[in-house]
Amino acid sequence: MLELSLHILDITENAVRAEAKTVTITLIEDPQTDRLTLEILDDGKGMTEDELKRALDPFYTTKKVRRVGLGLPMLAQAAQNAGGWFEIESKPSEGTAVRVAFRLSHIDRQPLGDLQGTMTTLIMGNPDIHFIYRHRREQNEYVLDTSEIKREIEDIPINHIEVLKFIKQDITEGLKEINAEA
Repeated sequence: MLELSLHILDITENAVRAEAKTVTITLIEDPQTDRLTLEILDDGKGMTEDELKRALDPFYTTKKVRRVGLGLPMLAQAAQNAGGWFEIESKPSEGTAVRVAFRLSHIDRQPLGDLQGTMTTLIMGNPDIHFIYRHRREQNEYVLDTSEIKREIEDIPINHIEVLKFIKQDITEGLKEINAEA
């Protein structure tokens, strides 16, 4: 994975497979401290202590279709390569928190990538999940909350093509307004 948006997609898909009802994705760009922080929280099944210890082992996965789980190890390596850190917390029946930071200006920091496409893909494929996407740069913040959108559109499905186009455009404009990288 060469972009952070693909890591977000991978981790969020893991949360959905873990039966999360709500997934919160927070990105904070802080030029003052030269830090980019990503946090993904879910209220899914969580992991046992043993699963948590093995989460960064590339040869361990709970997925049935393949025998390797490269997502978290690759994200941890990407953070380390860019002068940052990685942490994961999880409790059975409570959910999982993945937190990662990068030096914002580091030459080896992966670009954010297509955040608009990632979010619309997640919403399209998982219309029943409550997604909250926050993106902060300095004192400015953009927030997308699918529960608010669902209230506004009433009977129209959130994964209707016109709604998805609106969401993608809203994210694009919101990130421009806060001068975010994407």
